[in-house]
Amino acid sequence: MDYKEIVFDVDGTWIDTEYAILHSLQDTIKQINRKIIPIKELSFALGITGEDALRYLKIEDITIALSMWDRNMEKYKNTVLVFKEIKEMLTELIKLNIGIGIVTSKTHEEFRNDFLSFDIAPYFNTVVCSNDTLEHKPKAVPLLKYMELTKCQNNELLYIGDSIYDMQCAYRANVDFGLVKWGSGDRVSAVISFTTPLDLIRQLSVSSN
Repeated sequence: MDYKEIVFDVDGTWIDTEYAILHSLQDTIKQINRKIIPIKELSFALGITGEDALRYLKIEDITIALSMWDRNMEKYKNTVLVFKEIKEMLTELIKLNIGIGIVTSKTHEEFRNDFLSFDIAPYFNTVVCSNDTLEHKPKAVPLLKYMELTKCQNNELLYIGDSIYDMQCAYRANVDFGLVKWGSGDRVSAVISFTTPLDLIRQLSVSSN
């Protein structure tokens, strides 16, 4: 693997937000429809935009539901954590002179609220959020936008994420995909995978020698 840019998803890749996202969504649906949907039936919402998740659930007023969902997320803020070894991995990527970026289904506001409170944001050179493109993961457009901004070719980029939507986005953009096992568990399988953040560094270092 010889890449100029390593691009990451956020939820389930950098930060462990699964509990907060799914439980706050469950609370939101309960408030709107007086119905409790089991957490395992809401896992489809991981990796896509909030709007797309709510449309799938046939919520009529998306704007109000998104606002409710954001407020409910606040109740679970204390469950959101940066995965272990992330900072060490970032430091090592910089030593390898590789550009570091983000392509996420979060809006810019969600990204600021959920991610910027952690002290790892300064490591990233380029960030593409859902309101930067008209189409979103699993479509290729977000990664194509990233390549446009960085003047990077598809064979010079590795996209790293934890969901099937991340993988489909990469394949449709003709970009290599790396699966993070620390976020996905057994939900997804991929040709390239990393058990831990430092495992990613080890594989990159071996390939560059």
